[in-house]
Order: sequence, then structure tokens, then C-alpha cells
Amino acid sequence: MKKSYRVKSEKDFQTVFNKGDSVANRAFVVYKLIRPENKHFRVGISVGKKVGHTAVVRNRLKRYIRATLTEVKDEVDARADFLVITRPYAREFTMAEVKKNLLHAMTLAKLIDQDSEEDEGI
Repeated sequence: MKKSYRVKSEKDFQTVFNKGDSVANRAFVVYKLIRPENKHFRVGISVGKKVGHTAVVRNRLKRYIRATLTEVKDEVDARADFLVITRPYAREFTMAEVKKNLLHAMTLAKLIDQDSEEDEGI
């Protein structure tokens, strides 16, 4: 995923966090802020130390999240800036479990259509 697809600055991160709407499931919290001037979506990913005590665990989860977003990037609302916050429940997830739970959270946030989740066979 290109760097232009990431919410990187602390200011942008805090703007989405404070002004955006949030939805959650057991594994992820998704904060969403619609910005009509965006050419494509931007995402910020946060995996805290409560989720994985080692960098290996946290980086693996971030890698799985980025891979899932790359697979579905054509279906994601292009006007959205959103944050994906990982909860401790997701600590031992496999790639398939991360994908299933992340797509569910993104559907709840109305970032992707319900139909695309059904197309994936989830």
C-alpha cells in the first residue's frame, strides 16, 4: 500500500479520532471521517502494546490489516479517512480471521458495501 494511502501525521490522526464516527466489533474499532476533497481513501492503523507485547505480534497484525485493505481497496469509499484500532481480542488471529473481522467492522462503518462481504463468501 502506497504511503499516500496512509493517515500519517498526528494532526490528521487526531482529527479523524476526535471528529469522526466510530463503530466496533470484538476485534477492531473503526473511526471514519468523510472528506469530499480526497482522491482516494487514507487509513491509519494502530496496534497497541496491550494487543501484542512484542513488536513481532503488532507488526504481523498491521501487515495482515494492510494486506486486507489492499485486496478490497477498489470497494472502499474514496472520500474516507479512517483509523483501524486493534483490540486485544485479535492478538492470535490468523490472516483469514483478521480479514473476516476487519471487513465486518468496515461494513458496519459503511466504508464498504454489504454485497462485497457476501461476495467474499464470509
